[in-house]
Amino acid sequence: MIAQLENLKLAKWWEPTKNNKILCTLCPRYCTIGEGQAGFCFIRQNIGGKLYSIGYGRPTGFAIDPIEKKPLNHFYPGTQILSFGTAGCNLGCKFCQNWSISKARLDNTNSIEASPEDVVALAKKYQVPSIAFTYNDPVIFGEYVIDISKLASEEGIKSVMVTAGYIDKEARKEVYKYIDAANVDLKAFSEEFYHKLTFSHLEPVLDTLKWLKHETDVWFEITTLLIPQENDSPDEIKRMCDWILENLGDSVPLHFTAFHPDFKMRDKERTPSSTLRMARSIALESGIKYCYTGNIHDVDGQTTYCPNCKKELIVRDWHSILKYRLKENKCSYCGFEIEGRF
Repeated sequence: MIAQLENLKLAKWWEPTKNNKILCTLCPRYCTIGEGQAGFCFIRQNIGGKLYSIGYGRPTGFAIDPIEKKPLNHFYPGTQILSFGTAGCNLGCKFCQNWSISKARLDNTNSIEASPEDVVALAKKYQVPSIAFTYNDPVIFGEYVIDISKLASEEGIKSVMVTAGYIDKEARKEVYKYIDAANVDLKAFSEEFYHKLTFSHLEPVLDTLKWLKHETDVWFEITTLLIPQENDSPDEIKRMCDWILENLGDSVPLHFTAFHPDFKMRDKERTPSSTLRMARSIALESGIKYCYTGNIHDVDGQTTYCPNCKKELIVRDWHSILKYRLKENKCSYCGFEIEGRF
């Protein structure tokens, strides 16, 4: 056991309880974990009365993606990003599109060993300007995120969180310390949806979004996967857009993406393209400046328009950029400043 522990990372964000268990304080699930057991996420384990991050240094593999795939449309468009995740997740989404990774345990999934130095070296080797913590939720391997993003920052490499935003208020201050951008899944705008289909709660996610906007310099965008008859009603979409405008402002890009049948929701139909276009229209009419569609072929819905003169600025076809009409961060036609990192 000692040799094994020498290779494990002692976790942050936990405290012993009176009944000889451990309370994990990383996310709002606040798992109470007995000896030899793991939390809901599978990769935070009680060994000998201490909590270890057994996913630290054990990614499930790497890929180089276009930044638009995260999706991030206002964070260095057209660049590539080194992407990876680990096993496990702290949500239980029945519709998970990456369930083979997020619902896997380390003992039944293929993982490799990679130190934070290895990850940053890989980004440098392939000359990509950013690293994405993605595929599962990086919150659960927060210690790994901190160490990688700190090293990456020292090397001039950006770090990106692709996350559900389900994280404790204190832990997020450390996890996001060296993070440059995030895409946050706002999975719906009802507590019933979060409780029934994700086994989590809506309010902590909304709190994270407000924190990112008002207390950090992290550039972030929001994604909502629209699922037929679950979170795609015009009323719910309008209420979500109104909340975004009131609490986050009109310049946070919003992505509506199409669901496909997967994991425990194979009985649902794929989201019609018309639903995504309807949602985008509601967002734009509500006053949100930048709204996009995803997982469908829709050049108009994936194009960045100038909110002032309405000209095409970045024309996308899936994840490819066909036209680029920005001068630094301004519209090349009227000079209007476009929010983001360009």
